[in-house]
Amino acid sequence: MNPYPRPHFDRSHAWSSLNGDWDFRADTDSGWSRITVPYAWETAASGVGRHWLPVAWYRRRVRVPGEWAGLRVILHFGAVNHEAVVWVNGVETGGHVGGYTPFEMDVTDALTGGDGHQGRDEHEIVVRVGAPLDKRDLAHGKQRSVPRDDFDGVCFTPSSGIWQSVWLEARPEAHISRLALRPNAGLDGILVEAAATGGSLRLTLRGGEPVTVPVVGGHARAELPVPSPRRWSPEDPHLYVVDAELDSGDRVSAYTGLRRIEVVGEELYLNGERLFVRGVLDQGYWPLTGITPPSDEAMVRDIELAAAAGYNLVRKHLKLEDPRFHHHADRMGMLVWAEPAATGRFSDASVEAFEAQIAPMVERDGNAPSIVVWGLYNEEWGLDWDIPGDPRKQQAVARAYDLLKALDDSRPAVDNSGWAHVRTDLLDWHYYDESASAWARNVAGLIDGDRDDFPVRLGPDFVVHKALAGTAEQPLRGLPNLNSEYGAGFTSVERAWHLRWQTQELRRHDRLAGYVYTELYDIEHESAGLLDTERRPKDLAGIDPADVNAVTTLVVDVVPVAPGRDLLTASRDVTVGVRVSHHGTGPVHGHLRTAWTATFGATPADAPAGIPDGWTRAGTAGAKPFALGSPCDVHAELPEGWGSGRLHIALVADGADGAGGAVLARTAVDVDTCTAPVIGDDRPF
Repeated sequence: MNPYPRPHFDRSHAWSSLNGDWDFRADTDSGWSRITVPYAWETAASGVGRHWLPVAWYRRRVRVPGEWAGLRVILHFGAVNHEAVVWVNGVETGGHVGGYTPFEMDVTDALTGGDGHQGRDEHEIVVRVGAPLDKRDLAHGKQRSVPRDDFDGVCFTPSSGIWQSVWLEARPEAHISRLALRPNAGLDGILVEAAATGGSLRLTLRGGEPVTVPVVGGHARAELPVPSPRRWSPEDPHLYVVDAELDSGDRVSAYTGLRRIEVVGEELYLNGERLFVRGVLDQGYWPLTGITPPSDEAMVRDIELAAAAGYNLVRKHLKLEDPRFHHHADRMGMLVWAEPAATGRFSDASVEAFEAQIAPMVERDGNAPSIVVWGLYNEEWGLDWDIPGDPRKQQAVARAYDLLKALDDSRPAVDNSGWAHVRTDLLDWHYYDESASAWARNVAGLIDGDRDDFPVRLGPDFVVHKALAGTAEQPLRGLPNLNSEYGAGFTSVERAWHLRWQTQELRRHDRLAGYVYTELYDIEHESAGLLDTERRPKDLAGIDPADVNAVTTLVVDVVPVAPGRDLLTASRDVTVGVRVSHHGTGPVHGHLRTAWTATFGATPADAPAGIPDGWTRAGTAGAKPFALGSPCDVHAELPEGWGSGRLHIALVADGADGAGGAVLARTAVDVDTCTAPVIGDDRPF
């Protein structure tokens, strides 16, 4: 069964899904074949699997429910990539340009011939889709272009045609067209802004008493008080539904949550409590369905996998995701960083195409409490890499930010994620490095303010230093500081090693507001995921991402050398400093315990439920919230006859009997008594 595709503006009492089998033909084909909607024609799920078609046609015969007689019938498209023209019963009824934004059209007159009656049992819908091969001036995200974009090496198979749901809805002539909900300043009421055609509007917080407000000039506003309010948070993702009914009889519902996300100096706060972002990049691709989620269950599973790996936020990268993903994030308590698709080069047309996504993004997804960050440009994609040197590009970035904030100032916005900033609420940076020592050194410089740029390797022998500021007016202090892309390594074992040590270095710095790891799962040729493209676990050499990304983690005072050889020592005696990083609401304290396994070995199986006597006690440690704890020297000795091994370190809460309680945090250090140097373990930048 097809779920209702627009949960943030719900008219599901009067809709009919048009997903399923349609006729299909490329512009050059002589006859029709079949395609499954809503999957792009390049995908296996579509049943077509054809590539680089510049124009194709869809056709379907539909029935209109008899009970809709006398109502206006609206044809909806969630998203069509890239240009669509629609005919109903041979009458052109509308069109749209833009591959990621929704559109609708009133097709009543084409259905009825203008006499108010359906007049026939079946109706024919025809859609012509243009999918230009040259996408450089289009908003296309990570879809490949011919000619190619400058960032083609990190792009994927295009997703052309109808790739989100298609459906019919019925509504009266006088109808509700918008229902925007935001929490009030006190988080004890909901601000409602509605658009409708005439009359008066009855608004009801579900379970409460209705409030009637007039529609003046097509708009109505109200504030609905919430008795005994529950704040929306990842721990308690409580949602409030608002029902709206126009005096014409049209009715819709929407929902939101009572939550506030705000920037206070260099810190982020959620509902007045400090928030540390533990995020992961999620590009919204599936192996058989492309950018279309294969099911609600698949979207839920991705959120569950991110949460199981310790993340509290997903960054939906360069794609306006299916609205039902945000619905599931809302109800499951997963924070979201949402951003539109990128263009491929700088031109008047590309800037216009990029900006055209901003208003539909806010309109469609602005009710979602899970969305706590709006993104805009990414790494100067579509800006030809030179914001600091070109005032026109600076103006384009600033204008996009201003357009977004004028529509929604309730969330922080990032103007150009990762590289040169012009006007932004968050100072984020994308830094990749294979050298653990260079990583630690440069991260410290960026967070402490000792440096205002960082190295970016654009080719094997081509390194540039990217400035954080794109203009002299952009402040580099006093804003929340985030690393919103990082990760390194060419094998899953290397990726896990860098995940552990690079994340640790980020947790070492109290001024950091959060991070976004790249990435949750593999896509096509891109193998940077913690999971493979089928969402199956990889061999991470005994490292559990949930330990790395936990609220409470351990930071070891070691600059690691290489996978399997974190610490080189001339003897079996080992001493390392261990600190606690904690982002909870109260202080944490416990005692440290250690145990040995073979190098790359997982935590001993008898450890998770509580540390047994076989683990060696190694001192006490603790931390206040958002303040790195003082170091505790942990001493251990490699077992007799071992030349190397993995030293597991756990922070354990004191039990009632003073022995051992719950495990609060874990980490590990691979120790090698071979002192031979490791070539290539450092870089000068």
